[in-house]
Amino acid sequence: MSEEPKVKKIVDAADGLSLGISIVVAVLMGVGIGILLRKFFGYEWLFWLGVFWGISAAVLNVYKAYKKQKKSLDELADDPRYKQRSFDDDDDEDEKY
Repeated sequence: MSEEPKVKKIVDAADGLSLGISIVVAVLMGVGIGILLRKFFGYEWLFWLGVFWGISAAVLNVYKAYKKQKKSLDELADDPRYKQRSFDDDDDEDEKY
């Protein structure tokens, strides 16, 4: 049986906290690339292309974080400890004994 390293929990927590930072960094990088492209080639629309790329990267980061969180919650939902039980189930079990 392989154990998960203790550092993995810390890395996962930092990954969750860094979502906001990654959104800002992605947009700033896109703006920076847009400014550089506009400066080198002289076309104004290249700046907006860079902004679009930055916003797209930020949305992609949010989507990836969502998928990762959804997978984690789905694993918890399949765990028998967290299954919902109705009161009718308890009555049926009492009758068996």
